Amino acid sequence: MMPATEPTQVPQAEPGEAYALELRGLSRTFTLGSGFLRQGRTLQAVSEVSLRVPRGQVMGLVGESGCGKSTLAKMLLGLTPPSAGEVLIDGRPIVGANQKALARHVQPIFQDPYSSLNPRQRIAQIVGLPLRIHGIGSPGEQAARVAEMLDLVGLPGRAARQYPGQLSGGQRQRVAIARALIMRPALVICDEPTSALDVSVQAQILNLLLDLKEAFGLTYLFISHDLAVVEHLADRLAVMYLGRIVEEGSREQIFNAPRHPYTRALLASALTPEPGLGVPDIGLGSAQPDPSAPPSGCAFHPRCPVAESRCARQRPLLNDADGNGGSRIACHLA
Repeated sequence: MMPATEPTQVPQAEPGEAYALELRGLSRTFTLGSGFLRQGRTLQAVSEVSLRVPRGQVMGLVGESGCGKSTLAKMLLGLTPPSAGEVLIDGRPIVGANQKALARHVQPIFQDPYSSLNPRQRIAQIVGLPLRIHGIGSPGEQAARVAEMLDLVGLPGRAARQYPGQLSGGQRQRVAIARALIMRPALVICDEPTSALDVSVQAQILNLLLDLKEAFGLTYLFISHDLAVVEHLADRLAVMYLGRIVEEGSREQIFNAPRHPYTRALLASALTPEPGLGVPDIGLGSAQPDPSAPPSGCAFHPRCPVAESRCARQRPLLNDADGNGGSRIACHLA
């Protein structure tokens, strides 16, 4: 086993700890357009998000573009500090952990692999970089682990000597996955990892992610706007709207019996392969509200087809929907 020269500063969970990731009232606020003699606007990108991801499971996080999914991912990776709340990895808060220590436990897989890979480095250098940064193993041991990892993600041995520009999009995403998993992290943040790929390649990458999850006992937070992709991969889903979680439940509950009007609209928006049906009308009316000036009460009420007068006055809390903690919903009418 390759020794680590730097002790981790994010301790592992106690044996009884059930959650790989826990968010407690996580919020992030930005100030826009401030300057000399000009007061900026406040944008609540993420607001009071509480979420638990059981170890070894896949939590899907879905919602429209601009709902706060990527901001949430950056906070989990330590790239953006939260304005309020806390993040726990394996039961321990990440506040005070440096970025290098955090990287041992949490790794990202991004949407566009080409922009996250150094075009001037060979694939073996890119995949082995985390091992060199953390001083893990001798050069020979590092090379052996890189070769093993490339084989696990389905890349031929010759890929180690190639550059990112010589690979296809799907192959580059396999490189990004290999680099993310070379440190054997407990949690992987997948931020739209297949949306830039062809449909046929998407299926291959999704199946690879599932195989690697089983092989290494990984936990995924899978962020996507594509419900078909999430349905294939996730054990549980959380639906986000304008910075807040509006519904959470098992995959079966969300896809078979969605309770929130926004969740039902997202499911109705999925394109059908049947010819002649065209683009579905999801019945949401006006465009998504400005997050710097959110509506009063329930933020979804201006677009909701079943909204009542109280929906404009009172914001619904995210409550237990079935009495056993299996699902949560923020809706007065659920």
